[in-house]
Amino acid sequence: MSTYMAKAGQVDRKWYVIDAAGKPLGRVAAQAAVLLRGKHKPTFTPHVDCGDHVIIINCAEAVLTGGKAVLTGGKAEKKYYYHHTGYIGHLKAVRYDTLMRTKPEKAMELAVHGMIPSNTIGRAAEARLRVYAGSEHKHEAQKPTAWEL
Repeated sequence: MSTYMAKAGQVDRKWYVIDAAGKPLGRVAAQAAVLLRGKHKPTFTPHVDCGDHVIIINCAEAVLTGGKAVLTGGKAEKKYYYHHTGYIGHLKAVRYDTLMRTKPEKAMELAVHGMIPSNTIGRAAEARLRVYAGSEHKHEAQKPTAWEL
């Protein structure tokens, strides 16, 4: 008996919708990373991109529920998002509660990005991620399946 190894042309990709309303940011991002990599499939092969498409909706409600951020342990006030502009001394820092209030999609994308490997398979997986602040998305033609956490 031999081990099954998936081929790149034989991968069957499905579409999943994750509703992030009222759920912690990290839990939604971890489940999205599993779906994007394809680790939920019995035919998972580490060296082949066998993941699915993921749509995350209601990021604004997941991130801010009742004016309070859904980050545990006070991370909303203590955690920072850093980026550099390219100019000397221009390291910018944004607190996570501010980031999630202004750009909830960016906060979710950063969380998923940190859970995916930094290689060509990971970049291809991130290209299949769609994140929306509200409950509406434009991928109804693909007939996505709801994924429960």
